[in-house]
Parts: sequence; C-alpha cells; structure tokens
Amino acid sequence: MRIKRSEFVKGRTAVVPPAVAVGALNNRFAWAQAADFENDVDVLNYALTLEYLEAEFYRQGNSAGLLSGKEKQYLDKVQVDEESHVATIRETIMALGGSPVAAPGVDFGDAFSSRENYLTTSHTFENVGVSAYLGAAGFIQDKMILAAAAGIFGVEARHAAIVGNLLGLEPEGGVYMGATETGLTPTEVLDAISPFLTGPGGMKDDAAVTL
Repeated sequence: MRIKRSEFVKGRTAVVPPAVAVGALNNRFAWAQAADFENDVDVLNYALTLEYLEAEFYRQGNSAGLLSGKEKQYLDKVQVDEESHVATIRETIMALGGSPVAAPGVDFGDAFSSRENYLTTSHTFENVGVSAYLGAAGFIQDKMILAAAAGIFGVEARHAAIVGNLLGLEPEGGVYMGATETGLTPTEVLDAISPFLTGPGGMKDDAAVTL
C-alpha cells in the first residue's frame, strides 16, 4: 500500500457569498448523506473535497495582491501544503484501487476584497479542516492511513494558529477554543462549507499542484 509523499504518499466568522441550498448539495456529495463511511476510500474522498476547496482558495487568494512580506510568504507556504495534500490523497486513493472525486465548483464571494476578509476566511477554513479530520478519524480502518491523516490534521491546526496570529486573535477563545479540539460530522462540515460550493466539478482536479 502506498502512503508516502512524505508520510501520506510524502466560533469564527467567514465572509461568504450567498448560500447554496445545503439540501441540494447533500444530493451531490455522497459523503454528506451517509451516516458513516463504508471504507477508507470514502474517508479519503471526503478529505480530498476539503483539500480541493482549500487549495483553490489559496491559489485565488494569494494571486489577489492582498498580502506582502512575511504574511505573503506564510500563506504561499500554506498553499503549497494544501496542494500537496490534494496530490497525496489522490494518489493514495488510486493506490487503494479507488477513484478520486472531482473537485467541486467554488465561489468565495467577498473573501478576497480585503486582507482582513482573506485571513478571516482562511482561519475559518483551517479550523473546519481540523474539526473535519478529527471527526472522521474514528472511521479510518487502516492504521497507516490514520497516522497520515493525523499528520495532516496537525498541519491544518498549525495553519489555523498562524493565520489567527496574523489576525491578532487572542490565543484562548480566538486562535483556539478550549483544551481539546472538537470533531465535526460530515453533515456539519457541509453546513460550514456549503456557502462556498457551487456543486461538484468546475475546476481541474489537480490544477496547479506543486510538489
């Protein structure tokens, strides 16, 4: 089984566009309808959908000219991380004999209208990602995949901390909430990200992936 590319094959307020009906999106995203996941490929495709969203978000945001200096440097690196997550998860799914889901269509609304909006939406996405990985951890059957997912979970949490610091948030109650993280169910995750989704498809599955 292939897991490495270097180990996974090697309340916040977001600025959102008009919401897409969650019910309509539930009909299109199979992982949002299931009470649980049937196998590890299902979990990986769930994670892949989130990573597609984040990778495209940073591709657009980092091209918008909103950041400079160390802020731009930091979020450029976050973009590379998210693109690496996309490539790694896709390869792992294929190594398991599965088919990666297509990247969803996206609309980030006013997220790139200002530095503050960009960073605030980034902070929201990273925290949703952290909670999504934690919520899905109990469904992962293969221990190597679980360990690799935990590695991505940790990176997403660090991304959230970096962006929270750039926003000047207080550590407790701002950058993070409480002594432990709280997982989200797939339906709760879809509720959080649905304002940004226009449905499956609409962008290249592996667009601009850099490794």
